[in-house]
Amino acid sequence: MTSVLELFKSGRVDEIWQRYCGFLDLSLADFMMIQKRLLMEQLELLNKCELGEIIMNGAKPRTMGEFREKVPLTRYENYLPIFSKRRREILPEKPILWMHTSGRSGEYTKWIPVTERRYQEMGNICIAAIIMSACKKKGEVNIRAFDRWLYALAPPPYMTGTWARCVEEVFPITILPPLDEAEKLSFSERTQKGIQMALEGGMDLLGGMPSVLMAIANKLGEGSGKIDFLSLIKKPGTSLRFARGIIKSRLSGRRLYPKDLWKLKGILAGGADTIVYREKIKELYGRYPLDLYAFTEGGIIATQTWTYQGMTFLPSLNFYEFIPEKESIKSQNNPDYRPSTLLLDEVRPGENYELVITNLLGGSMVRYRVGDMIRITSLRDNEAEIDIPQMQFYSRVDNIIDIAGFTRLTEKTIWQAIENAGVENRGWTARKEGIEQPYLHIYIEPVYESVDIKRISENIHKCLTSLDQDYANLESLLGMNPLKVTLLPQGTFQKYADAQQTQGAQLGKLRPPHTNPSDKIINHLISGDGSALIAEVAKKSTNS
Repeated sequence: MTSVLELFKSGRVDEIWQRYCGFLDLSLADFMMIQKRLLMEQLELLNKCELGEIIMNGAKPRTMGEFREKVPLTRYENYLPIFSKRRREILPEKPILWMHTSGRSGEYTKWIPVTERRYQEMGNICIAAIIMSACKKKGEVNIRAFDRWLYALAPPPYMTGTWARCVEEVFPITILPPLDEAEKLSFSERTQKGIQMALEGGMDLLGGMPSVLMAIANKLGEGSGKIDFLSLIKKPGTSLRFARGIIKSRLSGRRLYPKDLWKLKGILAGGADTIVYREKIKELYGRYPLDLYAFTEGGIIATQTWTYQGMTFLPSLNFYEFIPEKESIKSQNNPDYRPSTLLLDEVRPGENYELVITNLLGGSMVRYRVGDMIRITSLRDNEAEIDIPQMQFYSRVDNIIDIAGFTRLTEKTIWQAIENAGVENRGWTARKEGIEQPYLHIYIEPVYESVDIKRISENIHKCLTSLDQDYANLESLLGMNPLKVTLLPQGTFQKYADAQQTQGAQLGKLRPPHTNPSDKIINHLISGDGSALIAEVAKKSTNS
């Protein structure tokens, strides 16, 4: 196969597009054919290995129908005894590496085996996303060989670091900082080093969690943090870049934005907060972030395209099933209930579904309940002429906050309300409290000490009312204002992160969950030492 570098050199960018983004031309029928063919191949592997015997309870399905009928749905606990010991010999295909992420409440680490075929396909999908982040229409390839990519994500064995390795092995790209160097640094040191290299030599592409992108922009704008600006402006190329950037910002009557320093071709992002920060990122960096839906157990599931609307499913890494929301709720209320599932060609626009995946290409997750609720936004992308159903992340199945059985608030809705209310903060968490009269309690650390809590509460309440009709109805129909806001002292979330790090917590557990934190976590945030809060919460609940 002709290398990508050779295709770039000969100007055959149309072949690059087809190699990595050709899946966008699939009809839904073609998509389903690929899914079924790869599932049949996967069943042959599962039927011959010990993992398949264990996970499928001795079933030997030969058809897709038998597979969905006879094989139980699984959760990570089903795999924990095997994966925690990295038992390669009993898997469908021997892995070339293991990725990990945090498990339930930090009780264990989720280790996920990655086969060579899945590793290569993850790289191809990442490259497709990079291409689409920089294009304006189908077939357009605006990136070039050795473009400079600031990669502000976690290193291996986290999934995001593995992606970078996948890409670098097959695609001519310059990663800032170089991975061999980056993987020896802490996350903050690596990001800092990447920013310095981007200031010195330029940057074409950017990848990172939206919160990290916001932090980078704030540090640049404030001229604070750990960046040594005085030394940087003395380096070749950097002084001119800063001079031009400062002139642009002054002419615009504002502080320095990243877009004043770099003209980016594309930005990759992912996470529940992407939709919350997308407009701010566009303002700061000059273009929208391309949103990816991904997780360690399945890799990249779906990606936005140049329309920056819904996300398009990818056909080759996982076989998809969808539990309708009502079925999902039934199974949450009754653990013995076995919910029915639909396939991608059976979903309906405007409906929510709990996602179930089966790894393809020799992977090990079988009918795995991811724990995510996704929404099908449409059956196709008319603007991009893509005939595959479009999705967006809706919520975690277990992070919905139900108030009085009337409204079910998601992390995304609460986050959007806080942003829309203009509450500058260093962190927040929310949960339902109260028994007889439940309410939404948001704990938030404001950036500035002198803030009006009454005004903050009123603004967040108004924004929740505009974002969620059922929440609005609580007030208009029931006369309830179910919101309470508690302001946390300056430095609360940093102290929490420091304490977690001291205890050896993984990167993903350095901050509290945004929804439904435990009493222990709230205790820590309020008192710092875990004293007296349980009694306080109990008292509030009794008095509500």
